[in-house]
Amino acid sequence: MTTPQSRAELLIQALPYIQQYRGKTVVVKYGGNAMINAELKAAVIQDVILMACVGIRTVLVHGGGPEIDSVIKALGKESRFVQGLRYTDAETMEIVQMVLCGKVNKDIVSLIQMQGGQALGICGIDGGLLKARRLRINGEDLGFVGEIEEVDATVLDSVLDSGLIPVISSVATGVGEDSGHALNINADTAAASIAGAVQAEKLILMTDVPGILRDIHDPESLIKVINRNEIESLKTSGIVSKGMIPKVDCCTIALDHGLKKANILDGRHPHSLLIELFTDEGIGTMIA
Repeated sequence: MTTPQSRAELLIQALPYIQQYRGKTVVVKYGGNAMINAELKAAVIQDVILMACVGIRTVLVHGGGPEIDSVIKALGKESRFVQGLRYTDAETMEIVQMVLCGKVNKDIVSLIQMQGGQALGICGIDGGLLKARRLRINGEDLGFVGEIEEVDATVLDSVLDSGLIPVISSVATGVGEDSGHALNINADTAAASIAGAVQAEKLILMTDVPGILRDIHDPESLIKVINRNEIESLKTSGIVSKGMIPKVDCCTIALDHGLKKANILDGRHPHSLLIELFTDEGIGTMIA
């Protein structure tokens, strides 16, 4: 049973971390089960609002794969993936833009504001935030899937300076031969590139796994801290494999842009953001 004294002690324990992050920017990639489960969704929204209330410049970059899949299925289309990335033809791109920039983005903004926060929903097209060219993997065409060429954080800085929480959907403006087209960007990659552009203190990728495990069958084998220069050896040994590879690559992108820390954490735990930021134990894997 908690008491007023024990609650006060928890706040005091969090004080050094609040002081550490106050005035700094933290970029959170919001996705996975935490976007689907109602209890987890509420916890994430509360965490983000609390982060903003204690002075952390919080940027929320979101995905929306399940919602996109649902609309595609309702329209009688089939989803197709190439090396984990959604093949995006012209019709699918319209669906992605409608779902991500419209419904999902505004639903998140609405949830934040219903809980007393202040947020502004934007997509990578707004203010020229994200500029991209079509991505091809080993020469294979992925349709309107982009890789980021440039991040112009001017509009993002303005939103943060105004005290609002920017909620960003990962659709970019095409450049070069793709000028005038919207391009679908992997949300993890968008979050990493944005974190680098705003010189964030930390990037947090929310996932549906505990973090990086030495043995994928043993949750107790979690690796809590990894140095940047250990990544390639972990890939070679197979410890970092399959779906974890792009997430780790996104973390290294952010670190190579000057960030000090990037975290892969389990968004299936309520209030995982607060546990990571404001406790000694943390949660998930930190790459530093």
